[in-house]
Amino acid sequence: MPKLTTPISDDEIRALKAGDPVTLSGIIITGRDAAHKFMIEHFIKNPVAAEDQALHDELKRLLDGGVIYHCGPVVKKNEDGSWSFVAAGPTTSIREEVYQADVIRYFNLKGVIGKGGMKERTLQACADQPAVYFHAIGGAASLIAQSVQEVLGVHKLEFGIPEAMWVIRVQDFPVVVTMDSHGHSIHDVVEARSKEKLAKLIPA
Repeated sequence: MPKLTTPISDDEIRALKAGDPVTLSGIIITGRDAAHKFMIEHFIKNPVAAEDQALHDELKRLLDGGVIYHCGPVVKKNEDGSWSFVAAGPTTSIREEVYQADVIRYFNLKGVIGKGGMKERTLQACADQPAVYFHAIGGAASLIAQSVQEVLGVHKLEFGIPEAMWVIRVQDFPVVVTMDSHGHSIHDVVEARSKEKLAKLIPA
């Protein structure tokens, strides 16, 4: 089983195939709808404002060769002011399809973690970049949280805890490659087979 640590190289990504189980270690950042919309509107589609420059530069550094995780965590604040993840299950990724390809290219992402897969624009960005989509286990939020070793920081907490951008260090985070950099998507295969079976069950 490949064991990858961020930042991840192009060669490591190209070596992965759809269906490969992988463990991830290193720094990753969570980001859902609000975070992706913010990055598109404030960094990618428009000039970076002075008040956003520091965050822009940090994200460019951390996401270069890095991974973004579609996750709305449950967290607790400790007595010393630090944060801990209680649950860290994946969010359904398709909501980010409108944003993801641009975010992958702009930040030089090598991986996106979520559940349910994504569509053609993201798959093409994975081929171009290269990058991959990692499927995390839905319903295993508490288990996944055990791989979060440390919360290093949080950005845009004003979006709310689930939508904020959490910078975390993980160790042996279990995922499966379901969209690779060679144009293969397990999600597309499953959808096509499901449609075939449905057509047999419900003839036109």
